[in-house]
Amino acid sequence: MNKIERLISIIMILLKKDVVSSNEFAQLFNVSKRTILRDMEALSLANIPIYAVNGVQGGYGILNEYKVDKRLLSSSDLENILTALNGLEQIFISEEVERTIKKIEAMVGPMSLTGSIRLSFYDWKGRSEIDHTLKTCQDAITLKKCVSFDYLDKTGAATHRIAEPYLLHFSEMSWYLKGFCLDRMSYRTFKLSRIDNLMMSEQTFSPREHPSEGARGAKYQPALVTIKALIAPSIKDHFIERYGRESIENHSPAHALATIHVPQDPAGFQFLASFGTNLEIIEPKAYIDDFRSYLVKMLGKYEG
Repeated sequence: MNKIERLISIIMILLKKDVVSSNEFAQLFNVSKRTILRDMEALSLANIPIYAVNGVQGGYGILNEYKVDKRLLSSSDLENILTALNGLEQIFISEEVERTIKKIEAMVGPMSLTGSIRLSFYDWKGRSEIDHTLKTCQDAITLKKCVSFDYLDKTGAATHRIAEPYLLHFSEMSWYLKGFCLDRMSYRTFKLSRIDNLMMSEQTFSPREHPSEGARGAKYQPALVTIKALIAPSIKDHFIERYGRESIENHSPAHALATIHVPQDPAGFQFLASFGTNLEIIEPKAYIDDFRSYLVKMLGKYEG
């Protein structure tokens, strides 16, 4: 930890606590008491109202007026920030996020957070395994350095790619890297779980015009087909969350009628098949025929 980080940490600690001894600070930062004294002098010169308390229970504090004046966020604001950060920490394992959470918690001071909202994500083992890939991508984006990697696309084709990384994007349950692929000379989106042997190179790049717009447009969007399906009450919530309540109509006591848009390809068939016997497609006929062929092929895998 350098001096600037230590000074910021001291301020955050003093915003939370009344008085902290020089011994506590010295042990926390693994420095001498003399260094802590110089830190306090530096903060005072920077117009941070640090005061010293003498005696056995002595130490350093920061004026309460400063805590009130500088706390531009309400307890509700801080709770919302912490809720979002705690959710991010579950899907992005990062020391930076952890440090930020601790700093925000230090700003809370005596205020109590009600904790009225909790975010939870699947604790998948694979999510922690891509931590190194995430960190390398993040460093490459910051340093504007190209990355190289082996990529396995959804058709099973394996290629080696070199790309200019622009953005890390978390969508639904997966991380994606958006950038400019030097092999294809176009903006592409790569799913991190399909990336292997990722390396950050020494080759730097200058961001191209409108990289975020290009990267967004690079994601393949299959043509969608409007279908109607009878669904059981037990899965109605899934369709409300994904397509909205307007997609559901009352049909009978045993079923609701869902009108939704899905791709007419294996990805769409896999999504619909995941609901098992709780869903029955009733139109259009062309989609039903293709879906039936998909199911027959799947059953063929288990024929004796």
